[in-house]
Amino acid sequence: MPKQLIDFHTHAFPDAIADRTLSKLAAISEIAPHTEGTLASTRERQAGFGVTLSVIQQIATKPSQQMTVNNWAAANQKDGLLFFGSVHPDAEDAVPELERIQQIGLKGVKLHPDYQEFFVGEEKLLPIYEKLEKLELPLLFHAGRDPYSPDVVHAPPEQIAAVARAFPKLRIIGAHLGGMECSDGVEKHLVGLPNVWFDLSMAHTFCEPAQAERIVKSHGADHILFGSDLPWGTAGQTLALMEQLHLSDEEWELICHRNAEYLLGLKR
Repeated sequence: MPKQLIDFHTHAFPDAIADRTLSKLAAISEIAPHTEGTLASTRERQAGFGVTLSVIQQIATKPSQQMTVNNWAAANQKDGLLFFGSVHPDAEDAVPELERIQQIGLKGVKLHPDYQEFFVGEEKLLPIYEKLEKLELPLLFHAGRDPYSPDVVHAPPEQIAAVARAFPKLRIIGAHLGGMECSDGVEKHLVGLPNVWFDLSMAHTFCEPAQAERIVKSHGADHILFGSDLPWGTAGQTLALMEQLHLSDEEWELICHRNAEYLLGLKR
């Protein structure tokens, strides 16, 4: 087990809305949560798995939420928690908000094409991608299918690949091993792209270990991130998957903390 474990993909909410937000999302996903959705319960749960740092991924589901979401994140970056900010593609001030996200110390930006109702290849996203590339802020996409809109894949591997090629200096993280329930497309379109990382969150639920190992080995362990999607998955579940992937000690260290340290700017 590595000395450090950074969980790059977790979720938590302000105490005042955590209960109702978690209840709503649990009904959509049909997954029982593993925390109460609060920062305190997140820290407690992660400590039990030896997680040394959790990265909270936020989503501005409405244009009006951007500033509130990002201010809350900036105020709570402490005690083993770091945050990605979020912008909404339909917000008139989305691009300026990216600058503010960097200024207030958030570590990147999360976009969720399903909850924010866009396709990753849409033209309206281009100014956001361009600005993120200039700011050198990492971008994490929810990738592949999502229970919120199960019949429409808003972030298919081929569209993420097109964005990666159009913005070669933009550091893109495709959540859920590059695409939930889209592993064949990930192998075809995304594996090998040098500016794309995959996190392992929830991969144990849809990707057979043999294919997961093939993706990790083909793409390179230096482009794979540990992630749980807490409260929907746990670090223990991701660790159990990793145990089946025949990883070297070096690959464990890369995945569990060193790649995250690079993307978060903790070590250069």
